[in-house]
Amino acid sequence: MKTKKWIYVVIGAVLVIGIGAAIFFTPKNLAAKVDGEEISMDELQEQLVSQYGTTALDALITNNIIEQEMKKENIKITQEEIDEEMTVYMDSYGGEDAFNEILATNGIEQSAIEKDIEMYLATKKLIEPAIEITDEEMKEYFDENKDSYGQEEEVEASHILVEDEETANEVVQKLNDGDDFAELASEYSTDEATAESGGKLGYFGRGEMAEAFEEVAFSQEAETVSEPVKTEFGYHIIKTTGKKEAKEAVFEDVKDEIKTALLDTKMQTEYPTWLDKKYEEYEITNYLQD
Repeated sequence: MKTKKWIYVVIGAVLVIGIGAAIFFTPKNLAAKVDGEEISMDELQEQLVSQYGTTALDALITNNIIEQEMKKENIKITQEEIDEEMTVYMDSYGGEDAFNEILATNGIEQSAIEKDIEMYLATKKLIEPAIEITDEEMKEYFDENKDSYGQEEEVEASHILVEDEETANEVVQKLNDGDDFAELASEYSTDEATAESGGKLGYFGRGEMAEAFEEVAFSQEAETVSEPVKTEFGYHIIKTTGKKEAKEAVFEDVKDEIKTALLDTKMQTEYPTWLDKKYEEYEITNYLQD
């Protein structure tokens, strides 16, 4: 259920439904002209329905069933729940900026995505009561995935990246004179992805950065600023801002996370069965198939 396929369903629905409104605002019912040759809105609508019609209509039918089931079971989805799930979606696409770029590229409003999220959360609430997860299942899952729940050693750091050693030494001198690290990062750093945020890199584990960079970041104490460090990218001035020690996972500490993981897995299995049952319970007439 929770895959990128949902976005294509929304794209299809938006295209097919939205085309109806466009007809009334297009001169002579035209969609386009090519060197005088006309392409009508009827041709465009027929093309869209042939490509997306079945998928879009299936999504609308499914949403209608879910909405009726929500009324029967008195299930409500709050905006707070939607916003929390939206954050998860954005993270899965590489963050808010990347996510919004995808929406803009495909001409999709965020409200359409929020509606899809609402349907997902409602379905989860409808199916969840029928799913049983035992302590034995959770313990077995923990034993099989113990390493993924442990805490590896991590360090939090910021950096200022410059092209040459002379500039790096100039930055170090300014830091020694009391200048603010974040302001210098904004002024000097050639790392465009982090310069405006004061050079912040967040937490990272070993193997994620250049070897020479990691050696300094992990070895120096928190709130310590390094001398210039050379890597293939240039010269870095590194400020270590936090550290997390490696820690072995404890079952009781991650029990809730494991239950959520198992619930999501079982939801994916139960959802098609649940939906098929609902399709049998409801009287559905699909005119695209007639």
